[in-house]
Amino acid sequence: MNALVASLLALGLMLGMLFLLELGRRLGQRRLHLDPEGARAGTGTVESAVFALLGLLIAFTFSGAASRFDLRRDLIVKETNAIGTAYLRLDLLPASVQPALRDLFRHYVDARLATYHKVPDLEAVQAEMLKADQLQGEIWIQAIAAGRMEGAPPAATMLLLPALNDMIDITTTRTMATKIHPPLTIFVMLFGLALASALLAGYGMASGKTRNWLHMLGFATAMAIVVYVILDLEFPRLGLIRVDAFDQALVELRASMK
Repeated sequence: MNALVASLLALGLMLGMLFLLELGRRLGQRRLHLDPEGARAGTGTVESAVFALLGLLIAFTFSGAASRFDLRRDLIVKETNAIGTAYLRLDLLPASVQPALRDLFRHYVDARLATYHKVPDLEAVQAEMLKADQLQGEIWIQAIAAGRMEGAPPAATMLLLPALNDMIDITTTRTMATKIHPPLTIFVMLFGLALASALLAGYGMASGKTRNWLHMLGFATAMAIVVYVILDLEFPRLGLIRVDAFDQALVELRASMK
């Protein structure tokens, strides 16, 4: 989901809420005309329940989106540390094999950076992920072979291979983290409750002689902004709220690989 789609969804919610606010107001006026005494009887309890449920759902989705946003930033740092540790431990291998492995590491970091910089071009992303997977295999094979060479310290394999394993595993963790989102049902409920609350709010405004545009626009706009921010947090490489700044850690690691 890119920024345009999120913006259109938020705009659609805003317009839908304005429509239902007006519809609710007209329904309320009609009910007041038919039953001036009982038009508002019992409506306060229903409104309170719906607005409380809406607030709870907003808090739940916003908190979850913020947590996943922080997790994705944390995983970038963890991958940088894992690659950096494995790269430093190449010093344990015989000097003759180190240049080739270091060169593979440089290409690997380039591929990992390109994987996320090419979002939302899915074909390019898949190509870079495949390239990174192939480089992982080459690094692993060459590291094992180097550890078995004559003159290689016994501890070289014991220290290097676990670091390489962590470097490889974190890529799967990061890939799966990008796919973790709330079920679609949650977003449907959020939109549905927002629209229902607009209808009820409009009904509650029926006693006024004129439309309260400040409250109507304010309510609809606030809900649209909240929903947009939630969607933006869920897809932090496609909208205005991004994790790209944390990629700088990997860029700096790549620059240090002389």
